[in-house]
This record gives sequence, C-alpha cells and structure tokens, in this order.
Amino acid sequence: MIELRNIWFSYIGNNYVIRNVSVSFDRDVIAIMGPNGSGKTTLLKIASCIYRPVKGKVIVDGVDYWSLSEQEKVKYRRRIVYVHEKPILLKGKVADNIGYGLRIRGYSRVEVEEKVIKIAKELNILHLIDKKANELSTGEKQLVALARALILNPNYLFLDEPLANLHLAVRRQVVEVLKKVRDEGKTTIVIATHDPLLALTMASKVIILDRGRIVQTGKPQNILNKYII
Repeated sequence: MIELRNIWFSYIGNNYVIRNVSVSFDRDVIAIMGPNGSGKTTLLKIASCIYRPVKGKVIVDGVDYWSLSEQEKVKYRRRIVYVHEKPILLKGKVADNIGYGLRIRGYSRVEVEEKVIKIAKELNILHLIDKKANELSTGEKQLVALARALILNPNYLFLDEPLANLHLAVRRQVVEVLKKVRDEGKTTIVIATHDPLLALTMASKVIILDRGRIVQTGKPQNILNKYII
C-alpha cells in the first residue's frame, strides 16, 4: 500500500497546489479526477515518489519513503512505475525502450528479449519492435510506454491521462490491456484522467480534486453523475 499522510506541495514558496491531502492506494484501481489545475498530475507524482512533498509523509509498504537512504529508495522505487501523459522514450529501437527497465535490473539479454517479445505480442505491437522510437505515432508511443511499464510487473502503476490524444481503436486496446492487469489483481493502478467513461469502466474508486484538495471520494457510479469534469 502507498499512503499519503497530510501532504502539502508547492512549486514556488507558499503557493500550495496540494493542500493537506491524505489518501491510500492499495490493490485497487483508483481514478483521480478534477478540473484543469486541480492538482491531479502533481498528486500522481507525489504518490509515485517522483516529487517530494513540502509537508507530510509518503508511506510505501509501511516505510516512510523520504526518510530512507538513497540506496534503500531504489529498492522501493522499483516497485513503482509512472507513465507520463506524453510518453518519454529513449533514442533507438522500440525493443530497447521496452526492455530498458529489465536491463538495469540485471536481467540477461536472452531473458530481456523473451519478455519483450511476450509483452509486445500481448499489446499487439510486435511489428514495431525493430522500428526507431522517433518514427512512431502518438498512439504507438503510448503503447510502447505502457509495454515498458507492464514488463516490470510493478506493484504500483501510475498513469497520467493514458487515453489522451489516442484514436478510438488504440483507446480500446489500452483499456483492454489495463483491464487484464486489473483482473490479475497483482498491481495497484492509479489513473489521473478527465475521462468519466474510463473511470466508470476501470475504477472501483474515484477521487475528486479541486484546488489541491480532495473534495469527494467514492464509487464511480455514485460520484460521476454529480460532477461535470
């Protein structure tokens, strides 16, 4: 479980964009929703240990993450994967991008190749693995970024607007992949999204943010008819 306790965060001075937020993420699919500027992406990055809060604690599997040594942080960070709204891919081939996380974890070349092929088949992108990353469409880049995340079998998967700028066929493909991960029950999935249909389809819990504060939490079907996002 990742638990946020009384989190405050600002980019500049005392202009807080996250204000006294307490929430936990555990073996579930949680959708974080709210208007532009409400703090969705910032909260996602705090929960995934990318941003350090100004005040409050981030507890990862029972441990205060920001109190750890740098060496200990690596151990816990490797349980967490964050996928950006605009995928950040490495130069070079798609196969190298997908297998990058495994290589830095010490997997052999043969193991990496086998796992890359397996995940590429699951996401129907096997035909892309020898292409260069900079030759891909937006939708293809999103699928490669998702493959790079899922190949690691993370405990926690954080997704920032995973369906943004994707055409319908790719949106359906991404949702089906995420449903499979959800149904396996091994990964906590947290999604920042403007898309109420995605929340209704995927999530068991919705968190509504407004001006950096949680204003409501609950089941999607009970909340989304009250808010126009």
